[in-house]
Amino acid sequence: VEPSVERRTVKTPKIDATDFMVGGYVGTYSAEDFGVNPVFGARLAYHISEDFFAEAIVGRTETSRTSYERLSGAADLLDDSERRLTYYNLSFGYNLFPGEVFVGRGRAFNSAFYVTAGVGSVKFAGDDRFSVSVGAGYRLALNDWLALHLDVRDHMYEVDLLGSNKNTHNLETALGISVFF
Repeated sequence: VEPSVERRTVKTPKIDATDFMVGGYVGTYSAEDFGVNPVFGARLAYHISEDFFAEAIVGRTETSRTSYERLSGAADLLDDSERRLTYYNLSFGYNLFPGEVFVGRGRAFNSAFYVTAGVGSVKFAGDDRFSVSVGAGYRLALNDWLALHLDVRDHMYEVDLLGSNKNTHNLETALGISVFF
């Protein structure tokens, strides 16, 4: 018996496992005690293997007044230039769930859910602070050179604005676009 099954052609993705990726992102940054504000930044990543990658990130936001500053009237803790928050991170990531997203009958996009962890520096309130960041994200490769990202990160660092040291958790959510090269 000869089966008469018509075979479909499969188009394999042409994304190298050792590609560089550069991109930008926008989102929100919740600086503890200083409100939720827009953030923007850039990333450069190197995909070491199919599972592991390293990335360098730089981001910037302008923080708001604290509730103490708003309630007290004119008692500002920081001047306008000290409210600018800039961070730099070097992170390593792991693709937990690489896979595909199917849209309709004929479209499939490569995707990955990933986790990251890294160290960096935060410049805020006239001081540079050591930071640790952990996060998770979802990457959707639209084709062999373009990808969308959805990221959530926690930037942890120590602040001593009121005379005592306080460890802060500063959550960031971002939507970005990247180009592979």
